[in-house]
Amino acid sequence: MTISDPIADMLTRIRNAIMARHDSVLMPTSKMKLSIAKILKREGFINDYEVVRGKPYRVIKIHLKYDDKNQPVLSKLERVSKPGLRVYTQRKEIPRVHGGLGVTIISTPKGVMTGQQAWRQGLGGELLCYVW
Repeated sequence: MTISDPIADMLTRIRNAIMARHDSVLMPTSKMKLSIAKILKREGFINDYEVVRGKPYRVIKIHLKYDDKNQPVLSKLERVSKPGLRVYTQRKEIPRVHGGLGVTIISTPKGVMTGQQAWRQGLGGELLCYVW
């Protein structure tokens, strides 16, 4: 079975793992998913991620992050651009998430990055998701 929207699948797996209070979650790997995992780690939403050699393909293992009261650091993951309705933005129109507390993840011509990084580099692109 092929998944029509692998990024939405990734976000849903993370959401479900957080609701079930799992320590980590596995998903099939891709360059786009690795880029998103790297941003989530750098922004402090997850503890870590690793690529595990599985059979028949490699998988990403994302280690979820909880605070000292066992509440998830990630409170919301929202997919913006979908295969049926792509959403693009210019540099001037990059949205701020939760008054700057959240992160916009954008796919630009120079790779996947946060909205703030894209704005600094003067780039627009496809709005992948909001995280807060």
